Amino acid sequence: MYLHLGQSTVITFDEIIGIFDLDNTTVAKKTRDYLSKAQKEGRVVEVSNELPKSFIVCHDKSGQNIVYLSQISTSTLLKRTEELRYQTQK
Repeated sequence: MYLHLGQSTVITFDEIIGIFDLDNTTVAKKTRDYLSKAQKEGRVVEVSNELPKSFIVCHDKSGQNIVYLSQISTSTLLKRTEELRYQTQK
């Protein structure tokens, strides 16, 4: 199954480690440090030029973590995953 993160970015469910709300999670210093380190290492992909609302941590085929910044809210992304899971259960 695939999850559309915005613009032309699509990932598979198998790649997803976690989906996080940017406003709520960046209050913690550890989260800010993690995102900063990922940015410096070139592991951050900005899905659009709009203000990001969420970040999605994924692993690629080599096992490295990739962070996607998306303008789509976590609630919308969750709704999309639930809809896709429901469709596959039919």
